[in-house]
Amino acid sequence: MSDSTRRTFLKVAAAATAASNAHILGANDRIRIGGIGTGGRGQYLLSILSKLPGNEIAAVCDVYAPHRAQARHDSAPDARETGDFHEILDDKSIDAVVIAAPDHWHVPLVMAAVAAGKDVYVEKPVTHSMDEGPALQKAVDESGRIVQVGMQQRSWPHYFEAKALIEAGELGEITSIRTYWYQNHLHRGAGGAGIDVSKLDWKMWLGNAPERPFDERRYTQWRWFWDYGGGALTDLFAHWVDVVHWTMHCDTPSTAVALGTNWALPDWECPDTINAAFEYPGKFDVSYDGSLIGYREGGGMSYRGTKAMLRLHRNGYWLYPEMPRYSENPDTDVPAKTAKSQRDGTIDHMENFLDCVRSRKAPNAPVAAGIAAARAGQLGNIAMREKHVVQYPA
Repeated sequence: MSDSTRRTFLKVAAAATAASNAHILGANDRIRIGGIGTGGRGQYLLSILSKLPGNEIAAVCDVYAPHRAQARHDSAPDARETGDFHEILDDKSIDAVVIAAPDHWHVPLVMAAVAAGKDVYVEKPVTHSMDEGPALQKAVDESGRIVQVGMQQRSWPHYFEAKALIEAGELGEITSIRTYWYQNHLHRGAGGAGIDVSKLDWKMWLGNAPERPFDERRYTQWRWFWDYGGGALTDLFAHWVDVVHWTMHCDTPSTAVALGTNWALPDWECPDTINAAFEYPGKFDVSYDGSLIGYREGGGMSYRGTKAMLRLHRNGYWLYPEMPRYSENPDTDVPAKTAKSQRDGTIDHMENFLDCVRSRKAPNAPVAAGIAAARAGQLGNIAMREKHVVQYPA
């Protein structure tokens, strides 16, 4: 897509009729929510909302009829179904939307939603390209709406604790942060279960992406094709680099380098194996390594400081003081401090969103944080695809 075409598309989305919420929410009012994009992640988010008090899932929208029917069946039996998101945005009785559509739809949907007076919970990465960031930030700022980006670590209790350890100086000076994520996608390489194309609005699904005939592989595995997603650096690394930005109070790398190859999944466009590095000027370096051929070690990060090392995962953290002497023993000793996660932080993140819709306070993961996290991954993708060191700003 050309820059001019993208700009035109964003202007059209932003030009949706502006409207305020239908009523001012009181303490006992239920927040009426519409779900836009009800595939696997969207269904999970709606299932969480269905168990949280003070909200009602009023409508579900997806371009694939079986997806929206499943979401309604599992989480919102009284909700109405639609294949057109405009019907949700035009409904003044709906206060907020949860967006879990493919990445290339995030900015158009968020901009249209805030222009229509809706608060928004949107999955990460909030942008699909770097040039979308300024227009999105401006639209959200001018609308006064609440926008929470789905970077749930910012609401996870043990991540708050880890952040406090870092800010208290317990690690000393931090110069190196390693992030990684290993998953096994080999069984997904050829696509997913059969799709009934007669129940899919393929043209709507493509949106601002280039027109092409239906391709089941692209539809079911869209994260790994550049027109719709950004591969591991915007899907996985975005979570970890956001934690880095949040805990280190620095959100913009000056330099990015990256290598990536499709060794095991050649039918995908985005690489299955990546090594990337980012320099935050005068601060620290961040690395990311990952592959999609095996689950061992999962995903996580480690901070290396002059006083201690911190291992941080979704299931907890472990703080190890610096050793008195050099050792090549791969086994770590007993941590000085540790914490375990009690539940999926997405639940806390959705609770924070609902609280902010009522209070109008800033959410834990505002749109600016989402733009910054996406930007880091997008810089890495540019370095990888163009095979050169990227300086930012150029």
